[in-house]
Amino acid sequence: MDARNDETIIPRMWLWEVAILVSLPVGGYIADLVVNGVDSLGAALAGGLIVGAVVGAAEWFAIRQRVSWLWIPATIGGMAVGLVAGAALVGYGIGRGDLALMGAVTGAAVATMQALVLARHRIRGALWWAIANPPAWALGWFVSSYVISRNIDEQFPIFGASGALVFGLLTGLLLQNLFRRASKYGEHLSKLQCEHGDRRRNRSWCLVTCRRPARARTQTKEATHA
Repeated sequence: MDARNDETIIPRMWLWEVAILVSLPVGGYIADLVVNGVDSLGAALAGGLIVGAVVGAAEWFAIRQRVSWLWIPATIGGMAVGLVAGAALVGYGIGRGDLALMGAVTGAAVATMQALVLARHRIRGALWWAIANPPAWALGWFVSSYVISRNIDEQFPIFGASGALVFGLLTGLLLQNLFRRASKYGEHLSKLQCEHGDRRRNRSWCLVTCRRPARARTQTKEATHA
């Protein structure tokens, strides 16, 4: 069975935090080498595409057990559109308020696209992903603006490692909660299918989800009678 179809799987979320901590600075560095600062529409578009590709691939690798490769193009598209809109909205400014607002707009675009992928894979509460990400992106930029204050005028397309650390922890906790809720719901559905569904069609699933509890109940009864 495809792992992405098993709604009881919870990915190792420490991989998410590592992916964020590595991919954001690396993607930002590569994009900065190519566009040399987000100071125009073209630079924002190119920088967004590059960062989105690096970050999207890293994030997908961390949670590939639950989502398909569509996470990557969703992140690329969201990052490109979001950075173009966010950077233009603040006039390509580099003040802390400008960066936080740009981050919120970028995060809203990225998270909305990613939430659609989560919803496609029946992750309940995907809307919360779209709601919680913009402030997390803004906070990431706010934190990084203090750490890289000396070279903030280079107009990076994404915040650095300090902001990535905070962002990874916050979004990792949220994503883990969403996966856990989806896992519990998936286990509930599997039990219902075992009790009322077609045994032949879902035989392998039922063997895992139904026989083990039955065996445990049998052992409990034997221990009671003994």
